[in-house]
Amino acid sequence: MNSAKQTVEVHTLGLTKIFGSGLQAIELFKDLELIIRSGERIAIVGASGAGKSTLLNILGTLERPTGGKVLYSGNDVFLWTEKELANFRNRNVGFVFQVHYLLPEFSALENVMMPGLIAGLPKAEAREHAEELIEKLGLSERMGHKIGELSGGEQQRVAVARALLLRPRLFLADEPSGNLDSRTGRTLHELLVTLNEELGLTMVIVTHNQELASMMHRVLRMKDGTLREDRVSVGEWTTSSV
Repeated sequence: MNSAKQTVEVHTLGLTKIFGSGLQAIELFKDLELIIRSGERIAIVGASGAGKSTLLNILGTLERPTGGKVLYSGNDVFLWTEKELANFRNRNVGFVFQVHYLLPEFSALENVMMPGLIAGLPKAEAREHAEELIEKLGLSERMGHKIGELSGGEQQRVAVARALLLRPRLFLADEPSGNLDSRTGRTLHELLVTLNEELGLTMVIVTHNQELASMMHRVLRMKDGTLREDRVSVGEWTTSSV
């Protein structure tokens, strides 16, 4: 698959984020331009506090930039109302965080179904989609268990399934294996690559894990308010453009 032939999924233009004002203002980054192509998987690496998670939140429309644009298929999403953004986010973006935010009072199956129910899917349809994903992620025998009865790796796989329920265009993950042991983390890494390849899922993952970063098509390093190509994999994705 040649990246030059891929559809541009997300394009940021002049992206700027400033916290505070006046003498207390902190410019996290300025004029970032990033092109994310359909089916691409990208790692964003860098020191803590560099702005990686903030950038991920902006890409997922959870947080507004101070300036610049985020274009999804050419549409400037931050011109939309909060309600329009929420609908777009629920339908098009899947999130997985280091802390999974699963609901402990519900079963694994119920947690995975939740985005579908919120989006108005019929309960039977949400359940069918959830069961398919849970089976794909190897948790069929655990779907009726409450979250507290699952291991850390199982909980994170439930979070991945929940993020994929509505078949999002973009999958965002912030340190998805940060709380997992090396063996469980490796299993999750391999699963993410498999999902990207089988579903054509576009992925952007913030990580400090070198193993996970090495499995991405591109690695971008955030440093001193800039985003630079850190490594380009040899093979399918050969572009040098950030």
